[in-house]
Amino acid sequence: MTMWRVAFATLGLILGTGSAYAARPAPPAADIPVLTKVTNYLNGLKTITAKFMQVGPDGSVRTGKAIVQRPGKMRFQYDKPNPQLLVAGFGLLVYHDPELDQTTNIPLASTPLGILLDRTVRLSGKVTVTKISQPPGEVQVSLIRTGKAQQGHITLVFSTDPMELRQWRVTDNQGQLTQVSLYDLHDAKPFPDKDFEYIQGITPN
Repeated sequence: MTMWRVAFATLGLILGTGSAYAARPAPPAADIPVLTKVTNYLNGLKTITAKFMQVGPDGSVRTGKAIVQRPGKMRFQYDKPNPQLLVAGFGLLVYHDPELDQTTNIPLASTPLGILLDRTVRLSGKVTVTKISQPPGEVQVSLIRTGKAQQGHITLVFSTDPMELRQWRVTDNQGQLTQVSLYDLHDAKPFPDKDFEYIQGITPN
């Protein structure tokens, strides 16, 4: 696994290869209303703040603070003593690990977050819905990039009352699951661009 895959796997932000998930051509008519609600919710998101809890494949748990600002911007900063920082902005996803003195970059469009942070979210065309589940109080939507089922899948989990993005789950090429849960969500005013950049030599707040 390349260095950037190791880095971004910490938040479950990449998809592996070799997944057995196959695309279905179109969702059943019964699923269209819930997909419309999900799409409208995502397109209505502007700026939110949240706390997050990440559970890694090995059961390790880390927490932190998140900003999601559509279109195209996001900031995940771990709570101490974890010094890592992950920011999305200006077409890039950047992960900085000061302990290793490493900074890695990847085009945002190459990650599942590219789907969520697009100016207009569409759960069709370049994105294929592979599964929809509706346990009590939730909607779970599994997605792949159309024609690239071998790259794996991401499952988005929403609460329904009110509808909020609460979690995503990504399974890598070895069946390893990374789960990121969001809680204490709040709408917020837009943050300055500098909060979505990593500038070498400047220590994150």
